[in-house]
Amino acid sequence: MPKEDGGLDRASTLEHPAPGWRHGLSDERRARFEMGQVVDHQIFGYRGVIYDVDPTFQQSEEWYETVARSRPPKDRPWYHVLPDGAAHTTYVAERNLEPVTEPTPVHHPLVEEIFEGFDGTMYHLRRGAD
Repeated sequence: MPKEDGGLDRASTLEHPAPGWRHGLSDERRARFEMGQVVDHQIFGYRGVIYDVDPTFQQSEEWYETVARSRPPKDRPWYHVLPDGAAHTTYVAERNLEPVTEPTPVHHPLVEEIFEGFDGTMYHLRRGAD
């Protein structure tokens, strides 16, 4: 599966706990999606669950030049996603995601480590994970 705007390996996935950065930012930089939300990647067509949010692009310039071929904006939120049916994680620009209207469980080896469960609408972070 291609990993443009996605492509982190497992070693780099759990480095930053979910920051409480949403407060005090302009509406332009507020996250459109939230942790635990099931989303679709518009370019690559996979479904996944968001497990962390960065208010702006937080990877290296080299990563951006190599992986983010569609050149999404760096000054908007980027999301850490667990893709359904995979073992890797992805890092995705907000503009490449859409909400899933009828969410179903995501099958990924890290789901149970990060989330307490799925209520039919979204996943809930384990206590202490945020």
